[in-house]
Amino acid sequence: MTSSRRTFLAAACAALAAAPFGPALAQAFPNKPVRIVVPYTPGGPSDIAARAVGQKLAEQLGQPVIVENKPGAGGNTGADLVARAPADGYTLMLVTTGHTINPSLYEKLGYNLLSDFAPVSQITSSPMVVAVSPSLGVNDMRGLIALAKAKPGALNFASAGNGSSTHLAPELFALMAGVKMTHVPYKGSAPALADVMAGHAQVAFDFMTSAMPHVRSGKLKGLATTGATRSAAAPELPTVAESGVPGFEVIGWNGLVVPAATPKDIVAKLSAEIRKALESADVKARFAGLGAAAHPTTPEQLGALMRSEVEKWAKVVKASGAKAE
Repeated sequence: MTSSRRTFLAAACAALAAAPFGPALAQAFPNKPVRIVVPYTPGGPSDIAARAVGQKLAEQLGQPVIVENKPGAGGNTGADLVARAPADGYTLMLVTTGHTINPSLYEKLGYNLLSDFAPVSQITSSPMVVAVSPSLGVNDMRGLIALAKAKPGALNFASAGNGSSTHLAPELFALMAGVKMTHVPYKGSAPALADVMAGHAQVAFDFMTSAMPHVRSGKLKGLATTGATRSAAAPELPTVAESGVPGFEVIGWNGLVVPAATPKDIVAKLSAEIRKALESADVKARFAGLGAAAHPTTPEQLGALMRSEVEKWAKVVKASGAKAE
């Protein structure tokens, strides 16, 4: 082989090695099982949402999608794990409203929510329900506001735990409505709602999955929902915003993220496949049964939501003085 021939082949190999392989990688992805880490216990709304999407993704991708529960520290244990996982698209994490609260709630985290993860897509959106004990004698939000103003601090609101969404949503309401209520934390929604039903606490802001069965049975009195518009799952209930607190909006949501260095082509492919899954009739029906709506977005839209939620909840955490348990 002549020296010129060898020089040509060496240059060609170098050019080939330097060529971008993003599209090829995305085309080959996935060729092994994918896992979704849910940083909460099995059986809750977030876990159910992840499994519904995972099942549909497995059908579409032709590879198993395994849901792994890694609960602990308000969702931080699972987040720590995924932040350090290989950035190859094979490990996703379910991210929730709670993760956008944690940067303000915890003094130190082992990860940075906004820089250690690449957003893929939001998957659900669900308002909360404002519910009170029937014995309170309040029938609407204006009545609740009037009572809270007449008796500052006398009304107890129950939450699923200090720093949870069910704690900070009523704190935001109190700030915006100009009222004072007393927080009583519980170890989960079930005992919190049980005490409101019994009249030991008077008020709860909780998700539709947890609260609406008790509202339907008459054990709780539903006053409003917390979205910007009325919920299709309970259209008879007005929003808090239309009931005396303009601009109030709290939405519970779930999304999927991957480690930050995951190739953009793989992120785009995952986002497109998740959108396809969320637009299927069976997944929509499954979410509707949870009082939630399927809500696919672009990676950019989920990233914007995460940034705005971190900023929003930082103000509420500071004003409420909430700290991690």
